[in-house]
Amino acid sequence: MTGHFAHRCEVHDAARETACADVIARIEALGIERLRLGWCDAHGVLRGKTLMPHAAARALRDGVGMVGTLMLKDTSGRTVWNVFEHGGTDALPGFAGAANLMLLPDPRSFTVLPWQPRTAWLRCQPWYGNGQPVTLDTRYQLQQALARLATDGMAFKTGLEVEFHIYRITDDAAQLDPARAAWPGEPPEVRMIHPGYNLQAEAMIDMADEPLEIVMRTAQALGLPLQSLEIELGPSQVEAVFDATDALTAADQMVLFRNGVRQALRRAGYHATFMCRPPFPGIMSSGWHLHQSVIDQRTGRNGFARTAPDPAAGPDDARHILSDTGAHWLGGLLAHATGMTALCAPTVNAFGRFRPNALAPQSAIWGHDNRGAMLRVVGQPGDASSRIENRVGEPAANPYLYIAAQIHAGLDGVERALEPPPACHNPYAQGLPQLPATLDDALDAMQQDAAMARGFGDGFLHYFERIKRSEAQRYAQAEDKTDFERREYFSRT
Repeated sequence: MTGHFAHRCEVHDAARETACADVIARIEALGIERLRLGWCDAHGVLRGKTLMPHAAARALRDGVGMVGTLMLKDTSGRTVWNVFEHGGTDALPGFAGAANLMLLPDPRSFTVLPWQPRTAWLRCQPWYGNGQPVTLDTRYQLQQALARLATDGMAFKTGLEVEFHIYRITDDAAQLDPARAAWPGEPPEVRMIHPGYNLQAEAMIDMADEPLEIVMRTAQALGLPLQSLEIELGPSQVEAVFDATDALTAADQMVLFRNGVRQALRRAGYHATFMCRPPFPGIMSSGWHLHQSVIDQRTGRNGFARTAPDPAAGPDDARHILSDTGAHWLGGLLAHATGMTALCAPTVNAFGRFRPNALAPQSAIWGHDNRGAMLRVVGQPGDASSRIENRVGEPAANPYLYIAAQIHAGLDGVERALEPPPACHNPYAQGLPQLPATLDDALDAMQQDAAMARGFGDGFLHYFERIKRSEAQRYAQAEDKTDFERREYFSRT
């Protein structure tokens, strides 16, 4: 049947029609009573609507309206643009007056939620009413980056390695007391699930068994390729590692994982946070370490791997392990390290992590299997799994932007044949090129980065900058910085 909104968007064909019919049949067969339609905002947070089955079946082909201001909010949920002021959204056509956008579900994303009976979920992307894509959408931005990579015959492969914190809720009265409602509100009171400072200790795994089992069962029921769960160094800190996959799938999995474990753990009396530095003394920062390689689309081979070391390359040369493409990609990541930091570590909270001897980067350098460097080259000469690990990211980052930034930086390195310097053996030495110290510094560097502007487009970067400046300005004005972070991040991220 023609005339659906999905046809107007030029995404509907016979295969999608079959997929829509299959979803409708599964809804009936499984007794699904509610469908959540989820969309990922600029901060990597899922927003959406809950539809009844008949409405969800209609939305698969005709979409469903969403208020456009959902795309214009900072981390507190405040709309950054004055959409009701004449000229207030001149730089953002289609958003004046809080006008509607349309959410179109992807039938292939149909997922039964393991923590909510008779409830399923569908991933959506926003479209303008005329069937044009919303270019400010972060998933669209990653799709465009991958399309750019594909023109060079390459695809991007990544594995998720995510640190986060889980706490047991002891009292949620402050969070739910209507007399104390605020914007944003208070988090619950919590206690730790393990005391920390005993990395990967068997006894602490057992101590934290209940919440870790919830994480495991939730991830597996969502179809996510969970590889391991580990006790991290910090108090109440854990890490989840996933099998490597293609970039868009990995980004989708990150969004679904964060959303799922937070909800499933909350139902069992736990609070999970992907905030980089929870607001307690003695914590350890959490990072999101993004392993990456490019794949030759024709052969399926790892484009970063060498069959043998370059005879002219010494042990500190990138070509000792990486191919020419890999070495140039590494050069691009280094050249644009400061320019992409705001897209990889986009909260004011994240910048406290960039400190010496903290298993976190401080400088834009690389090293062979060195966890103090921003870029850790992993592998051995002739190793088919050789890859680059970027350790700059925080677990609260929008995954689509984090990954897209790698592609635009890496491709610039390949296109300009940028050569990385020798490997660094002392990542916290003085005199090395420093990463930005604040979110404001990182946003300044992003706006000055030509590769980021070319990749994302000036319009998107101005949009993203304005949203993040709002956050940084409110933080600067806050009298109690710790309370700001408790409410802004620990309560919601």
